[in-house]
Amino acid sequence: MSNQLPLALQLREGHDLDNFQAGDNGLALASVKAAAQGEERQVLLWGGEGQGKSHLLEGAVRHAQTLGRPACLLPATELLPLVPDVLDGMEQFALLALDDVDRFASQPRWEEALFHLYNRVMAGGGALLFTASASPAATAWQLPDLATRLAAGPVIRLQPLDEQALTELVVRRAGERGLRINGEAARYLAMRSERSPAALLERLATLDHMALARQRALTIPFIKDVFDW
Repeated sequence: MSNQLPLALQLREGHDLDNFQAGDNGLALASVKAAAQGEERQVLLWGGEGQGKSHLLEGAVRHAQTLGRPACLLPATELLPLVPDVLDGMEQFALLALDDVDRFASQPRWEEALFHLYNRVMAGGGALLFTASASPAATAWQLPDLATRLAAGPVIRLQPLDEQALTELVVRRAGERGLRINGEAARYLAMRSERSPAALLERLATLDHMALARQRALTIPFIKDVFDW
């Protein structure tokens, strides 16, 4: 475990709770922060791709660590190539954040390992954060007791950001990159891009690179030129 597990613990720079663009997701943000601080025992967030689920988990882990609480991020995509025994002993952390937990559904050995991990964490006073693409009731869990436990705490659906929130996200993240973009250009990018924070920030990263290469400002004509809109 010690040789492979660190691959599952990497936190991406810039994914903090303070810079999460909440929009209508204030409850989700408050709930994961409470779990990071030991004030909530478990939370499950679900929603579409690119809506900020991983951002919230990474931010919660980082926040817990700054408070001196041992915390660990466990992305399902990095765990699945391993064996379920990798979860043994994980209850030592005050906070465990399992990203894309529904990827383990319909895999009996993983479901059993998750079930026992859940029980150990709860018995030890720890906290659990989960993300999924669907609610526990809409996921093909084969172990009913595991599905019941996943639904035992707050189950919160992340809501898509509206036009104003997406525009604010562009302006904020551009500023963090040292880029200047006016409200009109930010709104144009937000409305023409895929309507998810992750996709929008990928577009902004492309613009950052191209603006530096071409020595151009982030104007609407420049955005149109880069993406052929």
